[in-house]
Amino acid sequence: MLASGNAGKLRELQALMAPLGVALVAQRALGVDEAEEVHHTFLENALLKARHASRVSGLPALADDSGLCTVALQGAPGVRSARFAADAREAPKALPEEKLATAVVDARNNAELLRRLAGQTRAAWYVCVLVLVRSPDDPHPIVVDAIWPGEIVDEPRGHHGFGYDPHFFLPDLGMTVAELEPAHKNAVSHRGRAIQALMARLRELR
Repeated sequence: MLASGNAGKLRELQALMAPLGVALVAQRALGVDEAEEVHHTFLENALLKARHASRVSGLPALADDSGLCTVALQGAPGVRSARFAADAREAPKALPEEKLATAVVDARNNAELLRRLAGQTRAAWYVCVLVLVRSPDDPHPIVVDAIWPGEIVDEPRGHHGFGYDPHFFLPDLGMTVAELEPAHKNAVSHRGRAIQALMARLRELR
């Protein structure tokens, strides 16, 4: 079971793991609510989510905690990547993020990122931490991580992906992540690299 309600992550992880003969089921489909992410690191949040999902469902659970980090903002948005604009807003009557369309949330997060990066270095990297637990109290969770370096550009480019992808530029490819075809993204992304590392670890444990 995938311990996430993020539709974009689910699509990417399903595509990445399908060739390996692994079927992922979203926790929402099994009636498992998302765990509140209370920690300040990707690792701690991924472990929390995986244990919670496994405890409620009784199944092995895979959790992905990932996001965007920037040099100029000392790592932010970081674990708050999906809620970056909501954290910055002070309007008490603002519509809760969970009730907004994903595209609207993404646009607000990107606008807040560009506002805070104005006049600063644009070096950034995507992070993905995967945690797999075989049971809620698994004493040896499988933990892997990967990064994807790039830089933030002002003008959005491309129509694929989600989140910060239209503004995340890859100098070696001369394209933003949103300009990559999904299969290409999955092959080279932080999430794709983390999945490859996870499968290597699983082969070691057979």
